Amino acid sequence: MEGRVSRQSVHEELERARETLHRLVRDAPPPALRRRTEGTRWTNRQMLFHMLLGYLVVRTLLPLVRTLGRLPDPVSRVFAMVLNAGTRPFHVVNYLGGCGGGLLFRDRRLLAQVDRTIAALHQRLDRESDASLALRMHFPTGWDPYFTQTMSVLDVYHYGTQHFDHHRKQLTLEPE
Repeated sequence: MEGRVSRQSVHEELERARETLHRLVRDAPPPALRRRTEGTRWTNRQMLFHMLLGYLVVRTLLPLVRTLGRLPDPVSRVFAMVLNAGTRPFHVVNYLGGCGGGLLFRDRRLLAQVDRTIAALHQRLDRESDASLALRMHFPTGWDPYFTQTMSVLDVYHYGTQHFDHHRKQLTLEPE
């Protein structure tokens, strides 16, 4: 992880991402939303959904890390190895999910989902104990450049914004 990640810094990251997505969606003219992103096959609209998807993935991963983090280390190591074996199909599903999500989650619907998801992450983070934030498991590093060999619950909260910031740089919403 870059720098020191804390509960407070994650809260700040979540809020920054929420505000940024609101601004990007509000200010983007329709032609810009249809434009391709830099370095991907997605349009800007599809990428905005994919940026939200990172936080939806965090919500899904948290119970998994809490559960596997309580089991013997080899359990999550084998689990990560199995997931890594499915990296190619994962990337296909990930791409298609961004395409479909960009069709279903537009403008107000996207922003409503962003608000619900970020609010749920804030609430859950506030309820986490220091012990639960420290639970860790092995991750499929082939799935995402921000997945590390092992990640704690706190690392997973932070991952959402790493993913968000990475893809924010690929948007091409500014006029050409």
